Amino acid sequence: MKWSLIIELSKALMFARLKQTGVAAVGVMFSITMFVALLGFMNGLNAMLDGLVLNRTPHIRFYNEIKPNPNQPVDESPDFSNSLNFIRSIKPSTSRLAIHNAEKIIQTLESDSRVLGVSPKISSQVFFNVGTIDLTGVVNGIDVEKEAQLFAFTDYVTSGNYEDLNQTNTILLGKGLADRMLADIGDVIQVTTAQGNQVQLKVVGYYQSGLGDFDNANSFASITTTQKLLGESPSYITDIQVKLYDLDQAPPMARELEQIFEIDADDIQTVNAQFETGTNIRTLISYAVGITLLVVSGFGIYNILNMMIYEKLDTIAILKAIGFNSTDVNRIFITIALSIGVIGGGIGLILGFLTCLGIDQIPFETEALPTIKTFPIDYNPKYYLIGGSFSLITTYFAGFFPARKASGVDPVDIIRGK
Repeated sequence: MKWSLIIELSKALMFARLKQTGVAAVGVMFSITMFVALLGFMNGLNAMLDGLVLNRTPHIRFYNEIKPNPNQPVDESPDFSNSLNFIRSIKPSTSRLAIHNAEKIIQTLESDSRVLGVSPKISSQVFFNVGTIDLTGVVNGIDVEKEAQLFAFTDYVTSGNYEDLNQTNTILLGKGLADRMLADIGDVIQVTTAQGNQVQLKVVGYYQSGLGDFDNANSFASITTTQKLLGESPSYITDIQVKLYDLDQAPPMARELEQIFEIDADDIQTVNAQFETGTNIRTLISYAVGITLLVVSGFGIYNILNMMIYEKLDTIAILKAIGFNSTDVNRIFITIALSIGVIGGGIGLILGFLTCLGIDQIPFETEALPTIKTFPIDYNPKYYLIGGSFSLITTYFAGFFPARKASGVDPVDIIRGK
């Protein structure tokens, strides 16, 4: 039978029960709208939360960990070499925090095709002298331009100009730390290192990551200023931060380079394993809720088509009596189901996009996240592709079983019953 005739008959049956058809289409439309809006919002929220940690975390971090020497003198002694020795209260060895030959390591990493960028860093515990009170904190010596390029540093500078850190004896304070010290931009504060060195630094801005504990203790200065603060040479570096093109390469690459450079290495997956697990669970919940909505709408279409078949048994009998075979009847009802899915799904995708645009305009202001002005939304096209595909799959199967039932109707039994 010609498809044009099948489509015409499908249209006639749909318009004959226009109210029921409209209810089914609205069910699909609502499901797709909520599916797209829910995934866009939840994944936008996930991206924002991930950014709070992952933007500021290197994919691989190289450093020297202070730990006890595994080779104790008693184990090296010939008199006790064959004995089982128990040693308590082992103290860390006199190892250095600075990375030996850091410049050559950085050059080697920058020449690696897997590496996006490398940024040196110095991390030092200090005391911020506020009158007669000393506040403990951390000064992070950074390469300002590399930090802005690789770690979205500028996104978290809420006041002042980060480029002023390139000047000597300047510091950018965490917002919580600045509030505790009552330090305004332009003020000069005094910093004392653990070695007793005292330096006066000018405040050039505030930094706010959204992580309260971090902002209450951390500050930033240039590498040159930090080296001067600690009284160290220009080659003094305690951390090497690496960003990769492919995040998934971080664990094996960290183990590989740890052996080559003979220094400690941490990869981002290991350090933030629990955070990544939380993100995956939230994403899974979003998909589960969205797919549940689509399945529920599929049952609605199934019920409506079932009722339509019972009400149109005489029509089906007449169609089969005048030459329509079981395959043609099957195609008619599947066409009805797919038409509902296409119309409802298409409108749902448009309304889902408009809903995301509306959510994206809702103000979201909090002191913890000053750089976030509206609710975050992810406009990834894959959500629309998944939603559209699943609406067609759901409506197809919702129409398949009623259509198979309709194709098996015996016209003789129906006409005899009439």
